[in-house]
Amino acid sequence: MRTALIIGAGGQDGRLLARFLLARDYNVRGWTRADPGTDTACDCEVVDILHRGTVEHNLQTLRPDEVYYLAAFHHSTEEAVSDCAAEVLRRSFDVHVLGLLNVLQIIERSGKGRLFYAASSHVFGMPVTEWQNEQTAFVPNSAYGISKAAGIQCCQLFRRERGVFAASGILFNHESALRNPSFLSQKIVRGAWRARRHPAFKLVLGDIEARVDWGYAPDYVDAMFRILQLADPSDFVVASGEVHTVREFAEIAFDAVGLDWRRHVQLDPRLLKRAAHPFRGDSNKLRAATGWSPTIDFRNLVANLVREAEMTHEMA
Repeated sequence: MRTALIIGAGGQDGRLLARFLLARDYNVRGWTRADPGTDTACDCEVVDILHRGTVEHNLQTLRPDEVYYLAAFHHSTEEAVSDCAAEVLRRSFDVHVLGLLNVLQIIERSGKGRLFYAASSHVFGMPVTEWQNEQTAFVPNSAYGISKAAGIQCCQLFRRERGVFAASGILFNHESALRNPSFLSQKIVRGAWRARRHPAFKLVLGDIEARVDWGYAPDYVDAMFRILQLADPSDFVVASGEVHTVREFAEIAFDAVGLDWRRHVQLDPRLLKRAAHPFRGDSNKLRAATGWSPTIDFRNLVANLVREAEMTHEMA
């Protein structure tokens, strides 16, 4: 039986990946930043990824065949962190780079284990091309993007200079019912259900013409798995390759609950924190190497999110 370690097992991708691997008869263990309670599919323990001794002890004990580094620091959902740019950048580097380096060094020393690093389309910052692929320059313009770009480069260094199997996935937006409520997809889906139950409810959004490359999160954890089964490590864009507006998302979500979105969506330009730049991922390298492709289209993605939300959450 193969053993997999998911670092960041309490998040959307970690929970979905644990289910995916358990269905394939893996022994799955998870590391989390805080006690996740019972809301995970695998056995988890709290591990400080910045404490090298602790990381080394736990990795040497477990000796996993595969390590999925999904740990992430999202400033927008971390209310306790100040808006000081230096502090946000430091916390981002702690999670996306320094913790990663501890894991990479110990894998190198042990000579065992393949690592997948979950990166983000935010490494591209303000794209100057319509499509982004593995050759597109990194020009990140946020702490999240800067630190994720550095994480990819750490993986590249360790596989080039140290022979570590360290692959990365440049993940574009991917959604499921497990998304945090603060994310746009869940804000819209939950707003649709609230409007269904409370006709006077108004969902407040910013730029409804913003364009996004959205995918289905279970498909993206499948891509992570496929990447670690390859003969050689590399970096891969994981994306649907389709862009759709926030307006389209809202239209389908509200239609799924029998409502006209125009009656329940209110625009507030003050919600626009920065200029939006469309990302559109070219995943041809991944598709050619692994045979991966999305299993559902955009309309069915949104409809699935609405159905899953009704089953998973109590909509106020």
